[in-house]
Amino acid sequence: MKVLLADDHELVRDTLAMFLDVEAGIVTEVAGTLEEAQQKLRDDGPFDLVILDFNMPGMNGLEGLRAAIASCATQRFALISGEASRSVAEQALAMGAAGFIPKSLPAKSLVNAVKFMAMGERYAPIEFMTAGDAEPTNVLSEQLTKRELQVLRGLTEGKTNKQIARDLDVQEPTVKLHIRNTYRKIGAPNRTVAALLAREAGLF
Repeated sequence: MKVLLADDHELVRDTLAMFLDVEAGIVTEVAGTLEEAQQKLRDDGPFDLVILDFNMPGMNGLEGLRAAIASCATQRFALISGEASRSVAEQALAMGAAGFIPKSLPAKSLVNAVKFMAMGERYAPIEFMTAGDAEPTNVLSEQLTKRELQVLRGLTEGKTNKQIARDLDVQEPTVKLHIRNTYRKIGAPNRTVAALLAREAGLF
């Protein structure tokens, strides 16, 4: 299975590529702009799936997706974003996209979504697509307790366990316990990925 992942945030791109390579054995190539992705399609395509970041250079929102689909009708494209609304996801699917992936998805769910689309299916998370527009919710925040969210904020700020414990007036072993629980709930293997997922989800 061969996937092209295009995202201008290097840490996000490389982390997602690592998950796909390690967890699913998918051969993943990466690009940082729509133009670079199109060049890789010409040089190395076709791919089982091409994943395009909604906000990366060259995309201009849905126009980039529309142009990509029009230029390569036999290629499967999916949209990924940490900011796009349900309306954007619906429009992408209506254009013929293979699916929409919120970056707030837990890592394992994201890997499964990519595999699902690469095998020819369409994907959009039910929770995201059925969420009410009037009261948007954050998938990650709903999974965590108030204290776990406070600890996760500390991780995104690059603080050590000792610093987080001091800020929250708790013992360091307590912070470690909250970190382990947070990793498990959001599907993060370490503090770097946890912080990355929180930032991409717009949690802090």
